[in-house]
Amino acid sequence: MAEQYKIRSMTMEDYSGVRTLWMQIRGFGIRSMDDSREGVERFLKRNPGCSVVAEVDGEIVGAILCGHDGRRGCLYHVCVHPKHRQQGIGKTMVVFAMEALKREQINKVCLIAFTENDIGNAFWNEIGWTEREDLNYYDFTLNEANITAFNQIE
Repeated sequence: MAEQYKIRSMTMEDYSGVRTLWMQIRGFGIRSMDDSREGVERFLKRNPGCSVVAEVDGEIVGAILCGHDGRRGCLYHVCVHPKHRQQGIGKTMVVFAMEALKREQINKVCLIAFTENDIGNAFWNEIGWTEREDLNYYDFTLNEANITAFNQIE
């Protein structure tokens, strides 16, 4: 019999439990600044009510950071503890996040899954998300050294 889980909006009081979950997920990428207590607090304040956690017996077993820029939503750090997978927790959290984005009048949502994340990629394909092959994703870390180096390019 599947355990009963509760899905609800993430709050800053959940940070310790969410971070503990993140540290238990194999191959999960954590960024020191963005995923710090201060970084997550800033994200939650900018996107109130969009991020979600799943609990079983008061323990956080799933989480999604969900936000938007006014045009497109994005799901970050989508995870379910390995012992609690295959129970519909991930799908239910995704629906919760998508409904929150719809309330914000956001009509499109994206996410990033590492190519080596076979379990995650299988999940997204199974629930009907489309893998894009028509674009490249670029990243640039905003720090003083990188901005200075960029500014010096001729």
